[in-house]
Amino acid sequence: MRKDGEILGDLLLGVDGGGTRCRARLALPSGKILGEGEAGPANLRLGFLEAFAAVLDAAGQCLAAADLPTGALANITACLALAGASEPAELAAARRHPLPFRQTIVITDAEAACAGAHGGSDGAIIVIGTGSIAWGIIEGRRHRIGGWGPPVSDEGSGAWLGLEAVRRTLWARDGRIAWTELLVAVFKEFGGDPHAIVRWTATAKPRDYGRFAPLIVAHAERGDAVAGELMRLAAAHIDALAARLVMLDATRVALVGGLAAAIEPYLAMVTRRHLVSAQADALTGALGIAAGAVPSEVAA
Repeated sequence: MRKDGEILGDLLLGVDGGGTRCRARLALPSGKILGEGEAGPANLRLGFLEAFAAVLDAAGQCLAAADLPTGALANITACLALAGASEPAELAAARRHPLPFRQTIVITDAEAACAGAHGGSDGAIIVIGTGSIAWGIIEGRRHRIGGWGPPVSDEGSGAWLGLEAVRRTLWARDGRIAWTELLVAVFKEFGGDPHAIVRWTATAKPRDYGRFAPLIVAHAERGDAVAGELMRLAAAHIDALAARLVMLDATRVALVGGLAAAIEPYLAMVTRRHLVSAQADALTGALGIAAGAVPSEVAA
């Protein structure tokens, strides 16, 4: 198979799948990027078939961007870094699932993010997106803190923020706390009907709660009392994750995820002293892991 006069042997695919979206990047073993794609959520815990449909959708977009046929999937070594892959049952099922790639590696999205953030070296990350999790690779050992999924975990995440905002909206409706502009805005999303909120919560997924996170961030910047409180509470949960990483001898911690920049100003100074900038993203980490799985004679 050729493209622009270049022989295409094995291809590399990195996938970063979370509770809101799935991103993919196609590359040659040399590192040359051929195409990228983006699809819907790819959290194994929240929809196994939905997750793999998103993976294949994003992979197909990569092929289209590279002007390659669908048959090129058989040339791909893929590293699928997916939320929910940290759970043994989901990981085992994912590894059994038939996929059209030559070789498939399934890992958690946090591991790929950590590999990307620290260039494959020791270090730690805290993911603050739809969910939250702390992950460290220290002297070859992997450490995971949190990330067990809502409603029992993922404090400080977008889903957690959304849930707490909805909770406080009902508190305001009951007269337990004062209304603020944030709570009025959330209530309007449900037509001012508390029963609509109750019905919605019966089927709402983390990404549904997470869609309120940008609203909370924006209102906090405008001085809304409840929004500010929620941002400080979220930061306190992230501080706790960071403190545990430091106890495990992680000296370099990178914040990653869609809410990382918004939460960082609220973090305690003791946490901020350990923060470093991520070298690269989870897609880069996934591609590096995929490249390491390609036999040397193929990569050459």
